[in-house]
Amino acid sequence: MSTRFQIAVLLSLMINAVLFGTGMIIVLTIPDLAKNAKYLIPVVIGCSFMITPLIAWLLAPRMRNRYWQNRNHKTGPHSLR
Repeated sequence: MSTRFQIAVLLSLMINAVLFGTGMIIVLTIPDLAKNAKYLIPVVIGCSFMITPLIAWLLAPRMRNRYWQNRNHKTGPHSLR
C-alpha cells in the first residue's frame, strides 16, 4: 500500500463527513428540497460516497508536503536562508 493511498483513506473519512453534512443541510433547509427529502437523502449519500475518493486522492499529496506554499515566499521557519 502506498503512502498516498493510506493518507487518502484517512482523509476520506473526514471528507465524506463534510460532503454528507453539507448535502444534508442543503436538502433539509431549502423548503422545496425538503418536500422531496425521502428521495434526495439517498442521492446525497450516493454522491458523497462517489465524490469522496476523488477529492481524497487529490488532497493526499498536499498532506505529505511539509510546507505547502510558494517557495519564494519569505515568511516561515526557513525565511533566513
